[in-house]
Amino acid sequence: MADVKIGKITHYYDKIGVAVLELSATLKDGETIRISGHGNEFTQTVSSMQVEHKQIESAKKGDAVGMKVDQAVKEGDEVYLVKE
Repeated sequence: MADVKIGKITHYYDKIGVAVLELSATLKDGETIRISGHGNEFTQTVSSMQVEHKQIESAKKGDAVGMKVDQAVKEGDEVYLVKE
């Protein structure tokens, strides 16, 4: 099954390793995502998402969430939900 694009990175805070992700689909804690762009690609499990500094377990289309990322990302990187 093909991975599904669920959003893009709109900002990255390198000092704390947090990316702002603008969603075009639903995302939940524990799901696996793939971040791709600017010659870099990696997969990680969603372990921490926040909206307005409040921890959340799921986010919906149109939400902008802060998320801890395993590697540096750049604005415009695309985010895909990995389908098992």
